[in-house]
Amino acid sequence: MTQIGIAGFGTIGRVVARHIEASELELSLAAVSAGDAARAEAAVATLRRPVPVVDTAELVALSDIIVDSAPTAAFKEIATRTLEAGKTLVTVNGAALMQWGEAVDIARAHGGRIILATGALLGLDAVRAAAVGTIHSVTMVTRKPVKSLIKADHVVKNRIDLTEITEPLKIFEGSALDGAIAFPANVNVAASLGLAGIGPKFTRLEIWADPALTRNTHRILVDSDSARFELAIENIPTDENPGTGRITAQSIFAVLQDLVSPIRIGT
Repeated sequence: MTQIGIAGFGTIGRVVARHIEASELELSLAAVSAGDAARAEAAVATLRRPVPVVDTAELVALSDIIVDSAPTAAFKEIATRTLEAGKTLVTVNGAALMQWGEAVDIARAHGGRIILATGALLGLDAVRAAAVGTIHSVTMVTRKPVKSLIKADHVVKNRIDLTEITEPLKIFEGSALDGAIAFPANVNVAASLGLAGIGPKFTRLEIWADPALTRNTHRILVDSDSARFELAIENIPTDENPGTGRITAQSIFAVLQDLVSPIRIGT
């Protein structure tokens, strides 16, 4: 039985835990960790098989695979302890991984592995395949409801007033690298897209606040020597956090399924 530890037991972590409990595959939830242990213990108590809430070091010791669903600020510690132990880290935190490339070096040195799940995006398998050849350009246009962006770091720091807008407002245009730095909690998908394709510096990104939307939307255009394709997705937000799509946690669980299933579908 493959033991799974979940670092961060908020919106994403709780859904992943429920999927593990319901799975018939060789997956078992070993433990969780969280910045607010008391809150995590209350959430764990609602599971069919409650598990201990522990610190990061013990979580790694108890687990074969660590699912990182913690805030970006905790990524470095979680990744370091997991990878130095030679274990597998599954995350959707493309922004943190992009900014802290040392994680790959640690994994290589200790036999660990990092799996960046697709998260709220789509088509990373096609982008990766295109990158085997030559990609000429990648552009991503993200449009989100106002409530998904109103507390974003970039919006707050630049005093962008979104409360009264009545039509779509472009609040960022630049590289995926700069976008992920400016919006660390909002556009992990842009960082993941950049890492899968021609690199975050060369992946173009636009972010729009749209008062008419109720779903987070992403449109991706790729031009390469093997194919030109366009991808679009509308993510239904979670009730707990409008900035997080419901499909994000399901993407993480799909990775866990691939790791223990006798068949894998897709790249």
